[in-house]
Amino acid sequence: MKIKKILNNNAVVVDDQGQEKIVMGGGISFEKGKNDIVDPQRIEKVFILEDQERYGYLQEMLQKLPEEEIAVSESIISYAEQELQVSFNEHIHIALTDHLSFALERLRSGMVIHNTLLEEIRLLYPAEFQIGLHARQLISRRLQIDIPEDEVGYIAMHIHTARMNAGAQATAAGMAAIMKDIVEEIEDVIDQPLDRRSSAYERLMSQLKSILQDHQQDQPGSELDPEIIRIAIERYSPIYEQVEEMSAQIEDEYGYVFTESQRVLIAIEVNRLLERLGHSTR
Repeated sequence: MKIKKILNNNAVVVDDQGQEKIVMGGGISFEKGKNDIVDPQRIEKVFILEDQERYGYLQEMLQKLPEEEIAVSESIISYAEQELQVSFNEHIHIALTDHLSFALERLRSGMVIHNTLLEEIRLLYPAEFQIGLHARQLISRRLQIDIPEDEVGYIAMHIHTARMNAGAQATAAGMAAIMKDIVEEIEDVIDQPLDRRSSAYERLMSQLKSILQDHQQDQPGSELDPEIIRIAIERYSPIYEQVEEMSAQIEDEYGYVFTESQRVLIAIEVNRLLERLGHSTR
């Protein structure tokens, strides 16, 4: 690999047998210049982006952003890949690094970061949220900036989106927003707000996540038997009608189309929730 352009101390553009790549590694450009050969022992990551616009943006980002911020972002990504036993595509290196740099800039200027989906993210993506907490410690230790838990949630969303291969399924933010709206609609149905730290809320979120993701991932058995659907609609008729209205609103806003099985399962969960809260379901 021959160096074409030095981006920073830890990143260079190389020519590898006629193919242009971005290569990263600690001190990879130390005492190097154009046309020098890259030390293969220093190579940690190699990027080949077919999207020229993204490729150009990655080069620009590596040149302009503080190197320690880039290094911290890469450390977070490497830690996440190790913890989740996955290999992310190249886009997370742009998305997370860009997001983190902007968030740190806001915090340095005294701005407050607020994440309205924090509780949903915490419950929906526990593994990713733990990675976000690790990132908070890393950022504090290496950049001397304390990030709030709201930002931990945003990092978790980026990690989850990368885990889902960025677009193969609904994005982390999109699914969390749908879940948040469903819970708010259910609160209207039961005419009672739910404590976001209560066991009833956590169980509801767990069940909703299962209902939505089983269908999204085409899990075997995710569709109910037609006879069960008929009986459930008849038994939980008032609740089912309210769930139908709720699902129509979600479909209009997010384009997420509910199956009849999902509506029935949500109606059953609402009925169970009412029973646990001591409401009459008759």
